[in-house]
Parts: sequence; structure tokens; C-alpha cells
Amino acid sequence: NGVVIPRQRLDLVLRQQTARGAADNDQLRAQLREALINNELLFQEGTRNGTVKKPEVQQQIELSRQEVIANAVLNEFLRANPVSDADIQKEYDRAKAQTGEREYRARHILVANEADAKAVLADLKKGVKFDELAQKKSLDEGTRPKGGDLDWNVPGNFDKAFADAMMKLEKGKMTEVAVRTRFGYHIILLEDVRAVNFPPLAQVKQQVQQRIVSQKVDAMLRDMRAKAKIE
Repeated sequence: NGVVIPRQRLDLVLRQQTARGAADNDQLRAQLREALINNELLFQEGTRNGTVKKPEVQQQIELSRQEVIANAVLNEFLRANPVSDADIQKEYDRAKAQTGEREYRARHILVANEADAKAVLADLKKGVKFDELAQKKSLDEGTRPKGGDLDWNVPGNFDKAFADAMMKLEKGKMTEVAVRTRFGYHIILLEDVRAVNFPPLAQVKQQVQQRIVSQKVDAMLRDMRAKAKIE
């Protein structure tokens, strides 16, 4: 209908498809060409019949426009602030140090107050099984059906008071008194300890890089929000 579809538009869509893993070949290019022709025909029809003027369509157009510009700004920022191999090594070392050398498998029973904790400890000393009491008494909905089982975890994943008490236990032993955290009172049973199998950097380099990118973007947005007037 006399409208030229720019070659640059095909090139842009082609780059998007190959970035998602598609193979750049004649078949893909032909498919994209047909899709752009169809889009142009539908766009012309929407302009002719007034669809393009509908408020909900205009809102979607404006939202898409904002997203395109926002993504372009982010891409420019990341090009100006690339993640170096030194950055990746530093973040990897930090995560490894935070993880520690050992991980623990424990169970716990969470109750609301000290009196309830003493009652649970009394039942345990009488010989009631830990997992049975956890299923009946624990307030932790995530672990209660599993008898309080927290699975394998590193201490850094727990509240500090909880982690400190857990690490002092011998295998098969439980805390003599309840441990208080912001969640309530815990009775902890340590079942096992093993060395952490921390993956080598080469195996997780991409994930570490993505984490640093997220941190950079979050910092940029925090700075922008701090300078902006948001009502």
C-alpha cells in the first residue's frame, strides 16, 4: 500500500530472535519478513478503523514506549559500567566466605513464648520423638509437616542467634534451652554436618555476573529515586 518497511526493522527483529537462540538463516529471515508485512497491514487497518485511538490501546502504546526507552537507558548504563573479571572474582570470593566451609541439617520446633518452649523441652526429655512434637506443636508452617526438618543449609541462611546455637551443637544433640529470635522460641536438633560442596567459579560465572549487574542497576535506581520527587 505504498508504505516502505525499513530494512533496519527486520535487522532489529532478527537480532532479537538470534539472541533468544534462533539460527540466522534464509527461512528465519523469510518468516520475519512475512510477520512484518502482516503487522504493517494490521497497523494500517487499526489506523483506518479507529482502533489505534482507543484509550486502552494508547495506554499500551505509551507503556511500550516507556519500556523501550527504559531498557535502552539500562543498556547504555551497563555499557558504561561493565562487569570486569575482577568484579566477578571479588563477588565469588565474598559469597564463598559468607557460605563457610560447613553446612548443617537440623530440625526445629518453633513456639510463641518461653512457657511453651519449656513444655516442649519437658516432653522431649520424657522421650517424645522430636519430629512428632514438631508436627503437633511447631508454628513454622513450612517445616511442621516434615517434622521440623530444615534440610541442608549454611548458617548464613538463618537468624544469627539460631545459627550460633546450631553450630555449637554436637550431631544428634538438641539445645538445652530455647533459642529466641524475631520469629519466636526455637528448640533445635542437629542431625548432621558436612563440608560445603561450593561450585568452582567457571561453573557459576554467568550467575555471579548477573548478580553484579542486578546490584549495579539497583544502586543506580536507588540513586535516581533519591534525587527524584516522588509523591
